[in-house]
Amino acid sequence: MTRLGMTIPFINIPLAQQREWIIELEALGYTDVWSSEADAHDAFTPLALASVWAPSLRLGTAIVPAYTRSPALMAQSVATLAEAAPGRFVFGIGTSSDVIVERWNGIPFTEPYRQVREMVRFLDDSLTGEKVSGTYGASEVNGFKLGLVPEVKPKVMVAALREGMLRLAGRHSDGAIINWLSADDVAKVAPIVHGAAPSGATREVVARIFVMPDADRDTVLWLGRRMVASYLNVPVYRAFHEWLGRTEELAEMWRLWGEGDRAGATAAIPESVVDALIVSGPAAECREHLARYVANGVTTPVVALLPVGDQQAAYRALAPV
Repeated sequence: MTRLGMTIPFINIPLAQQREWIIELEALGYTDVWSSEADAHDAFTPLALASVWAPSLRLGTAIVPAYTRSPALMAQSVATLAEAAPGRFVFGIGTSSDVIVERWNGIPFTEPYRQVREMVRFLDDSLTGEKVSGTYGASEVNGFKLGLVPEVKPKVMVAALREGMLRLAGRHSDGAIINWLSADDVAKVAPIVHGAAPSGATREVVARIFVMPDADRDTVLWLGRRMVASYLNVPVYRAFHEWLGRTEELAEMWRLWGEGDRAGATAAIPESVVDALIVSGPAAECREHLARYVANGVTTPVVALLPVGDQQAAYRALAPV
């Protein structure tokens, strides 16, 4: 693997105590750190710290929701980090989900494809420093001029699940960010991104992959089933896995979940689904499993360690060096 990323910040470790960990990632040969944004840390602060602590690492967001910041504020946040780490920042944007956008932030989760497309267009327009006016998704922008133009314009990538968004990522951004899929699923997903790219253009495919190296089997199944249940019952992820062909495997889980039987639904998730979507086992086998993602079309695998056991020992065991 030419690139290997790690999701930061590490779970259940205070951010102020992660400096030495992130410095060690750099020394161990990790090339990237990628943040996320849901209900804990924001996406930008951990990367700002990492930009100083580990000055060779590439920094990426996977992802920032397209709804939860106004256009001007989003451009300011992106430009600020791009200026702090010239040429090292990749901005990942996506729809997020109705749970995060609508239930937690009180913003209507409408026309997600359009919202992402238009926010990507707004960033493309505004990061030049030119005055911008127009309709961008759900927002009207009138005469915004970004007062900070980064020396190196950051790459913008789109989080994508099914065909429409995958094509959007390939056609209108620098690549796609994918997650909650198996190594074999990548062979279906990645060609859509590349096929949509303009002639002669290359596109990156970043995959955020949940990993539990050296964890005991009971823990893997217990935590893996809980995570699968919590994600794959969200409508956008359910539709994604129906499209991938897991309807038969997950039908019982979806039925029981719909009836309100959360415990039964979680127990009904087959082991095969857990093993497909969460990388586990001895660290050497985990490294081989990650390599399968790359063989099938991922250019940058990004490890997302689950908070099981010693996370420091885990990232050391998975390191490329």
